[in-house]
Amino acid sequence: MEYLIGIDIGTSGVKAIIIDNTGRVISSRIESYDIKVIKKGWMEQDPEEWWNGTKKAVSEVIKEGAINKDEIKAISFTGQMHSSVFLDENNSVLRPAILWNDTRTSKQCKEIYDTVGGLDQLLNYVSNSALEGFTAPKILWLRENEKQNYEKLECVLLPKDYIRYKFAGDIGTEMSDAAGTLLYDVKNKKWNKELIKKLNLKDNIFPKVVKSTDVVGKINKEVAKELGLNEETLIVAGGADNACAAIGSGIVENSKAALSIGTSGTIVAYTDKNDIKTKGNLHFFNHACNSSWYIMTVMLSAGMCFKWLKKNILKTDKSYDELTNMASEALPGSNGVIFVPYLFGERSPHPDPNAKSMFYGLSSNTTDKDLIRSVLEGVSLGFKDCLVSIENSVDIEEIRITGGGANSQLWTSIMADVLNREISLINIQEGPAFGAAIIAGVGSGVFKNFKSILDKSVKVIKTVKPNKENAKLYEKYYKIYTLLYDNLKECSNLLS
Repeated sequence: MEYLIGIDIGTSGVKAIIIDNTGRVISSRIESYDIKVIKKGWMEQDPEEWWNGTKKAVSEVIKEGAINKDEIKAISFTGQMHSSVFLDENNSVLRPAILWNDTRTSKQCKEIYDTVGGLDQLLNYVSNSALEGFTAPKILWLRENEKQNYEKLECVLLPKDYIRYKFAGDIGTEMSDAAGTLLYDVKNKKWNKELIKKLNLKDNIFPKVVKSTDVVGKINKEVAKELGLNEETLIVAGGADNACAAIGSGIVENSKAALSIGTSGTIVAYTDKNDIKTKGNLHFFNHACNSSWYIMTVMLSAGMCFKWLKKNILKTDKSYDELTNMASEALPGSNGVIFVPYLFGERSPHPDPNAKSMFYGLSSNTTDKDLIRSVLEGVSLGFKDCLVSIENSVDIEEIRITGGGANSQLWTSIMADVLNREISLINIQEGPAFGAAIIAGVGSGVFKNFKSILDKSVKVIKTVKPNKENAKLYEKYYKIYTLLYDNLKECSNLLS
């Protein structure tokens, strides 16, 4: 038997899993760490905490799996996109990592647009718009605010690439994570030297870019000894978290998409075409498999809206299951109430930090049950807005739902009704770490290719079909939902 380890450097913790050569999950372990909020909008983490958490998670997952270390063939990695690790000439960390959800770089995003000549020109360079979370504006911020650190800067890595360096001594990244830096030519798969020159950035700080399935070396002897691993264990490059989450859901061929209801909400759709045109309201990134790409939308608040309602509005100790049961007692349409889920502004399909959340249609007859259901419906309407935008570029025949929200029978039913599409639930809910383990298997030759192993290991266990009557009602609600953003945009700007 051969085993594979997948490691996910997440925002709130590191997850390690072991799978066997049939794709079956053997064991899983999470080690948590904190985000350091320096001040409003400033989010940082110490990469050493990632490393310590990783070592502990890997040691424990091997112990829990009770497997022979000599049977572990390969390890691969995934992790939060965009977050920046700054290294000096000795590959030592210069300062804490600035995270993907850090918003200190609004000024630098404007500078990028001004320097390149606007959104359209930036899209020509890197296929994506400038957002505060991306890597490029963080480098500009470092240059402008921490000149000493910028002068010492010799390399910029992404979180999973830093951990990979600690395992194998390899300095580099791969295409799916490079795509999220805002400095990588997604279509032609190379650093955009013209853009780097325009921004007057050091051109030697960007590491080599390999394929996600490339073997970059063997495990460092000292690390192997510390973790109880064989020194012949192969280290495979890995992929960005969204790419690996898509792989873990079986999204490795055209016409398939993964919809994830987590704290935020994403839709990731596979494509083998590199000529996708966006207006800056969608992400277009390199996938971690098959030399392909994916289109992605991001809702900044999805499951977070439910949490906010529970804590800030209802102020209740009831469980989410109890609240969902209450929502099931409200009629579809929530007694005329429409919730708009822009608690933190929005990214897709409206990249608008000033967008405002609201309950529209409140009356003296509105109940707690209506409010709860309206939040589930409103988040689903947000996903429909994203899906409509994606389907302007690619056709989607199957939608697989993942994330915490997928565990709610009511929410998945509402989602199917709002989208007016069948929704597939799958047997694997291990997230990006599972995708990383699959990459380890393909890269090391344990698996022939992605499709063959994923067809065997990722199974649709349930299909939720839309209710035609509800779908007709929600189509009317969707028209109102889109009007609310368009007609209140000026008001939202005045409030900001």
